[in-house]
Formats: sequence, structure tokens, C-alpha cells
Amino acid sequence: MCIKKILLVEDDADARLGYHVLLKANHYDTFFAPDALSAITEAHTHKPDLIILDLGLPAGDGFVVMESLQANPQLAVIPVIVVSGRDPGVNRGRALKGGAMAFVQKPWDDAKLLAIIGQLLGSPEPAISQLK
Repeated sequence: MCIKKILLVEDDADARLGYHVLLKANHYDTFFAPDALSAITEAHTHKPDLIILDLGLPAGDGFVVMESLQANPQLAVIPVIVVSGRDPGVNRGRALKGGAMAFVQKPWDDAKLLAIIGQLLGSPEPAISQLK
């Protein structure tokens, strides 16, 4: 079984830990970027299988990250899930037009997020029951 790598682009340390615990329990390998600039660098360096992207980031927001990913043919194919606390009425459409495959409102629902990740990566059913 090939373990999928997920880049977590999130400036909030508690949120990063929450993602890490959830994803590790479901057999994903995670690595982090706390801002837009390091997100682009990490994506170039490590070529993740999927990116979970917050919109509110230092050094440029999540839309800047998506523009940079879309401008690079090797990175444009990486599925992006935007997870944001920003108003979905304004940001969902913009995120999807910008290249995101899904938009999830914070605080995220673990089962919903895992289901979306599983759909995008063709992964088996999530082990969400292990977290209860």
C-alpha cells in the first residue's frame, strides 16, 4: 500500500495538529507549511498527493498559492481542498474557479473531510471510528 503525502498549509498550530492527528490515524503522511511562500516551496520540493489549504495565510493568501500551483503544469494536477473560516458565500466559488477541488468550512467535520480526501485520492474508507 502506497502511503499518500498530504501538504497541510495552515498558519494555526492547533489546526495543524488537528489535521495531523486525524490524517495520521487514517494512514496519511503529512507535512506542513505555515504560510503562502513556504507552501509553494514545499509543493515544488515534495510533490504531495493532495494539498489542504487555508485561505488566510501570512506572506500571501491561499488564492496566491493556488495561482502559483496552477501556473506550474507539474503542480496544477495536485488536488487542493480549501478549508477556511472565511465566508463561503464569497470564497467557495472563487476557490473552485481558482483550482480547488473542494471547499470545506471551518470548523471542519472529520468524517466529511476524510470522505473528500478519500474521493480525491481513491483511498479506502476512513478509520474515523478509531478517533472516538
